[in-house]
Amino acid sequence: MNYWLVKQEPSKYNWEQFIKDGGTFWDGVRNYQARNNLSAMKKGDRVFFYHSVTGKEIRGVAEVTREAYPDPTAQGENWVGVDLKPLAALKKSVSLEDIKAHPDLQTIPLVKQSRLSVMPLSAQAFRTILKMGATTLAAR
Repeated sequence: MNYWLVKQEPSKYNWEQFIKDGGTFWDGVRNYQARNNLSAMKKGDRVFFYHSVTGKEIRGVAEVTREAYPDPTAQGENWVGVDLKPLAALKKSVSLEDIKAHPDLQTIPLVKQSRLSVMPLSAQAFRTILKMGATTLAAR
């Protein structure tokens, strides 16, 4: 299993709407590195849902339910999307400030490549953030 973080401006699509919808197609990515990360996602991978711009915090955990396929909102064949479904809200949102202050998270892409909208996380970073969010997930 791999671990990821996706970012979204809450004014455009937020965690609460994601929960209400029961899942979504993650589209609109127009950065090559982020696209490559979407392409690398596998069914069952775990994904943090991060509110960017406003809030700047991780709100919950999602799961990849469909691997990369052509993004219907894009012209051409270069762009992809994946399907995600919500798994669990974090019991305590984890802010960017808290992440930057944690010694084990200093090198994750959220800190080092802050503008990237889809990024990989190590299993250790994922576990650390889950712990910071006072959240446990059922074993798979």
